Amino acid sequence: MTDPVTSLFDQAVERYQQGESPDLLVPVFQEICQKAPKNSPAWTCLAWLYLLNNQPTLAVKAAQKAVKLNPTDAQSRVNLALALLETKASGVREHIEFADKLIMIDEETKQEIQNNIADGFKRKPDWSALQKVKDWLF
Repeated sequence: MTDPVTSLFDQAVERYQQGESPDLLVPVFQEICQKAPKNSPAWTCLAWLYLLNNQPTLAVKAAQKAVKLNPTDAQSRVNLALALLETKASGVREHIEFADKLIMIDEETKQEIQNNIADGFKRKPDWSALQKVKDWLF
């Protein structure tokens, strides 16, 4: 039997992939994070949605939580770097360098990050912070 939180997470990711607006998905991922506070992928998704929604301060907090829960997740590191860039905070380089090391050793992770960056530009075409991160990583 599937865990209800896992099911809700999977449904929310599917809705995102179908093109649903971050505005509608933020509350869903907030609920998932509330019900499963140690779910790193949920925090990573929430941070990404906050970034797409022009809420970088909230994205910093969600991305920090994701990185704390799973320090070796490249997407969490990328999200935190983006959020720090957007809020003009320090610490960006550390997360970019860590993500860069992760994508150099794992082709699947590299492809995932490239796909997520492409998705970010589809949803937010003139995203200058994302362009900087892309240039640094690739």
